[in-house]
Amino acid sequence: MLKIDGLTKAFKDRKAVDNVSLEIPDGQIVGIIGRSGAGKSTLLRMINRLAEPGEGRILFGRRDITTLKGRELHAWRATCAMVFQQFNLVGRLDVITNVLTGRLYHHGLVASLLQHFTAAERAYAIKALDRLGMAHTALQQADTLSGGQMQRVAIARALVQEPKLLLADEPIASLDPLNAKIVMDALRTINREDGITVICNLHTLDTARTYCDRIIGLAEGKVVFDGNPEQLTMRMAREIYGAEAEEAFHEGMTSTSLNGQPAKPALSAAEIAKAQIAKAEALVG
Repeated sequence: MLKIDGLTKAFKDRKAVDNVSLEIPDGQIVGIIGRSGAGKSTLLRMINRLAEPGEGRILFGRRDITTLKGRELHAWRATCAMVFQQFNLVGRLDVITNVLTGRLYHHGLVASLLQHFTAAERAYAIKALDRLGMAHTALQQADTLSGGQMQRVAIARALVQEPKLLLADEPIASLDPLNAKIVMDALRTINREDGITVICNLHTLDTARTYCDRIIGLAEGKVVFDGNPEQLTMRMAREIYGAEAEEAFHEGMTSTSLNGQPAKPALSAAEIAKAQIAKAEALVG
């Protein structure tokens, strides 16, 4: 279990994360939602120890993650894999080498820099790519991939770390609807098949409601909602998003609307593209 106890992080006179306490059992897929600047990314970066907490503790099992240093900290970052919005791949390297960088802790820095990977490690990387439908790109240079493909490679890189916890910071924010669905399907499959806990910052409420067992809402660094998707009412959405609540909820609802009536089905990628073309044509005149 991941336990966060009174976690706080301030930048100058503003608290980005303000006294957050959470318990996340193993195997959950959790969505963290909130407006830009609510503290979502800072919270994930503190869990991974990419950002240092100002106050509070992070516990995983019996270990106090906030006290780790040196090799123990590197071991935690292997256990707690992170996927970023901007992919963080090395464009000039081929796909399989990018994936194999996820073996840095297990393999060693010098050997990794020299790309001295074993046949077993390469097979493991191919298997991870295959799970994401990307094995055919293994020898392709990373910067020739589309955004959606890059994100799937980044997830494969996280998988070869053999993590127990996977953090995803806005993993679909820069993707089109079709690729966003592919990435979220992949994260849910990893969660279900491998039992890996997934904590995912999301910018659309419909995505959180569709994929997550539990949703946590942040506003000004504080937890203002913690419950299952069915409990996320319009009143709670207003507390999380303020004036942006209506817009956030109408970005492709997929289940039940907040007033208890059936929601409109989410638009398909083709329908969205058609609508965007029509809008562009109207603007041109």
